Amino acid sequence: MAAWRRKLHQNPELLYDVHETAKFVEEKLKSFGCDQVETGIGRTGVVGIIKGRHGDGHAIGLRADMDALPITETSGAEWASQNPGKAHSCGHDGHTAMLLGAAQYLAEARNFRGSVALLFQPAEEGSAGGLAMVED
Repeated sequence: MAAWRRKLHQNPELLYDVHETAKFVEEKLKSFGCDQVETGIGRTGVVGIIKGRHGDGHAIGLRADMDALPITETSGAEWASQNPGKAHSCGHDGHTAMLLGAAQYLAEARNFRGSVALLFQPAEEGSAGGLAMVED
């Protein structure tokens, strides 16, 4: 999970322009064996669905934001932003990595009834990405 977070941190993208991040998320969800993966939700959002092995039940959603801020990172960290003027200074790289970790566990264990929707949202930073996903 730490490696995913650092990869995301090095490659921040802004608002709805999270194409590489969305592609990374999509590839991970598919590799985990999610039952369904949809892209382009709310322009560049990604939704994964995992069904539990204990039959029908409630549906819940877990959400993470994927976009970064228009800030120049000056941390000097080995995993610092490689995109000038863009940085994950608000933790969205961590949110995305943690939700991927939850997705991996849930897809492997499936020790629940019902289904889980994994919502990876673009444009949390002021541009109504959540609303765009709901409207789709």
